Amino acid sequence: MIEILKNMFRRKVRTILTISGITIGIFAFVVMGAMAEKINVLVSGGSDYYKDKVIVNDKSGGSFMTAPLSIDKANEIEKVEGVQAVQAGVTILLDTENISFGIPAMIIGSDDKGAKYETFNLDIAKGEKLNATDYGQVMVGSDLVKKLNVEVGKTVKLKGKDFKVKGIMAKTLTAPDSEIYMTLQDAQEIYHDTLPTVIQSQVKPEVLVTDFTVYAKKGIDPNKLATKIDKEVTNVKAQGPKAFQDQIASATGILNSILFGIAAISLLVGGLSIINTMTMSISERTKEIGIKKAVGAKTRNIMIEYLTEAGLIGFFGGVVGWILGAIMVFSVNKAMEANGNTIFLLTNRLTFFAIFFSVTLGILAGIYPAYHAVKINIVKALREE
Repeated sequence: MIEILKNMFRRKVRTILTISGITIGIFAFVVMGAMAEKINVLVSGGSDYYKDKVIVNDKSGGSFMTAPLSIDKANEIEKVEGVQAVQAGVTILLDTENISFGIPAMIIGSDDKGAKYETFNLDIAKGEKLNATDYGQVMVGSDLVKKLNVEVGKTVKLKGKDFKVKGIMAKTLTAPDSEIYMTLQDAQEIYHDTLPTVIQSQVKPEVLVTDFTVYAKKGIDPNKLATKIDKEVTNVKAQGPKAFQDQIASATGILNSILFGIAAISLLVGGLSIINTMTMSISERTKEIGIKKAVGAKTRNIMIEYLTEAGLIGFFGGVVGWILGAIMVFSVNKAMEANGNTIFLLTNRLTFFAIFFSVTLGILAGIYPAYHAVKINIVKALREE
């Protein structure tokens, strides 16, 4: 091993430049991969949340700024065959002016009528869980703690109103981390205040909602139930789990391909630089290889020696690239933490795959030079000056 390391660094500048090529590729792979991991975890969390329920909005509503619905619409939805429970809710953007990259911070209010049917559990890290009657109190997602400077038992100002913090949710790595939960009544009042003055004068806060969460009876397909609700209830848009997958998961697949495509190009350049370096190294050590073969070195030994050298170049480049990528990921997350928005997630599998891939890339890139080394003619090699 000592001899292999000495051979590697005979031409220090050339070897360092080659390692740098792999480093850049792994750096890009780690940063892009960490972004993809975060997106995948968010999508996975969304899939878990939507897997057994139907979300109903106004037919003209958008993704975040949904049009208002009357809470009485719940009575129509409950009459649809297959519906177990209907939970009224209000979903509002916490900040409508400064929406950053990622899932925006949201205010969520609900009447908790579907609580006993809910399968997506939220754990509490500090304080207590919010109840449907805890007016003037909130439960805050973990990513918003620093952004809002909240503490259990103290007040936080939301949309110009003061609320007491009853609990802080445990980290889920999904959407709830950037959400604030309050009672339906509190959310209705906030939502009412965001509406144009003309509309405010015509409706009362307690009749306004933005969405309904519908829980299907046991054995009922939520996707089929969504179709039934669309047909039987007027002026609403019902979406089951499949709608989430079609809208979000498919787009995520495209984004992942783009992110890893960028990293793959960087790694390809690094692989070519290994081939170039190893080929030049072998041409410079032709006589040395001839001597080794003359004194009995087997083809297998020479092949292993040069593949090990190429693998070590990949390993060193991978480790340095991972370190730089990790520094970048943690630095950006730290800088964005104050805004309640982390966009990277460095996982163990990403770390393992980055190092494994860099070593494998090095070995694969070293196959041609190593093969060239074992095919060197002993007589011609010994005549080399």
